[in-house]
Amino acid sequence: MRTTIGAARRRKKNRLFKKVKGYRGGRSKLLRTAKETAVRSGAYSFRDRKVRAREFRKLWIIRINAAVRERDLRYSEFIHGLKKSGIELDRKTLAEMAVNDAAAFDAVVEKAKAALA
Repeated sequence: MRTTIGAARRRKKNRLFKKVKGYRGGRSKLLRTAKETAVRSGAYSFRDRKVRAREFRKLWIIRINAAVRERDLRYSEFIHGLKKSGIELDRKTLAEMAVNDAAAFDAVVEKAKAALA
């Protein structure tokens, strides 16, 4: 007697088609192209998560640099001063402070300057 995968195969296909719902043409309707598209979209997602992280880091550095230059310091000197003074704030937090909390950022810059002198 011949056996088929039956319910398990249907569930697997349904999961796949749910993933590719909304894609154009055969990419959302045909099994083989749907599989290829799902694999490729996963690869793009992985790659672009890394790219997004890179872009945000660049943005934070630009914001910190602009804020620090208003206070007569360069970005590289500022980061060096932070390291020397033992302040361990990440760039995301520093950029947020520079934009929204100028007083706290001024205090951090002064500590960094003091560590450099």
